[in-house]
Amino acid sequence: FLIKLHCFIININGVAEMNFVLSLVPLQEAFAKGLLKPGLNVAVEEEKKTANNVDGLKLCLADFRKDLPWVERLDLTNPPAVDVVAKAEGKQAVAAGEEVNAEDDFQREMFFYRQAQATVLDALPKLQKLNIRTKRPEDYFAEMAKTDQHMQKVRQKLIQKQQIMEKSEKAKKLREQRKYGKKVQVEVLQNRQKQKKALMSAVKKYQKGMTDKLDFLDGDQEKPKNSTAAPKTRMSKKGPNAKRKFKDQKFGFGGKKSGSKWNTKESHNDVSGFRARIAHGKGKNATGKGKRGNKRPGKDARRKMKGRK
Repeated sequence: FLIKLHCFIININGVAEMNFVLSLVPLQEAFAKGLLKPGLNVAVEEEKKTANNVDGLKLCLADFRKDLPWVERLDLTNPPAVDVVAKAEGKQAVAAGEEVNAEDDFQREMFFYRQAQATVLDALPKLQKLNIRTKRPEDYFAEMAKTDQHMQKVRQKLIQKQQIMEKSEKAKKLREQRKYGKKVQVEVLQNRQKQKKALMSAVKKYQKGMTDKLDFLDGDQEKPKNSTAAPKTRMSKKGPNAKRKFKDQKFGFGGKKSGSKWNTKESHNDVSGFRARIAHGKGKNATGKGKRGNKRPGKDARRKMKGRK
């Protein structure tokens, strides 16, 4: 099938497809030998061979090893020290011969700590015998690993970071203060509107005669908490004022309003309230011919009289 297909392609396209057919020749040969199998063919890499050359490692160690005194080497190999804390707490510590669980972080680090402790306890007496000081003198001066210029740059960066943090904190505080100031300003405006509304309502009540008190003219004096309830109790005990009583008497209070002033047969025949002296101008309060009645005071006079009350 492959050979027929390639011949057909060659007859149509000419020499251009000849290289393609020639490149398939190795695959055809491998297929004919049975080396190719159906499926995906993946190249397998050869495994790397590892060599454990112990003799060569020993030769290399002998080449660069130097027989130096212990003071120059300062190497010690010893088991860990006794875990005093575990004994005091009644816990069972890991012995020197036992294996340490590498997955247990605390146990592993404590084993390192105890081994370093045992090394220090063994090394200090040896150093003291050799007259080597183990404590730093007070006038000890050591050259720094980093230059002063580098440390100055580090210091400047730290100062810049600190300044940036302080600026950000100040900005946060200012934003919070502005928010609080706006809140306080809104509360003050609302309180002023409430006071203005209460003042206008008190003035209207005074104008209508519902109250005769002028406490609302005292200004911004602080009133006690129960000041709003007290006038109501006083008003309820005292009852309506004179103006309200007069209007109730004149125009009626409740009930049917229309036709309340109409004359009837009984009211026409009732002459009990008739006074002849007053009617003919002979009485004390007569207002007949030649006599002037009581003149009503003007508007300003009435307002002053009202204010005196």
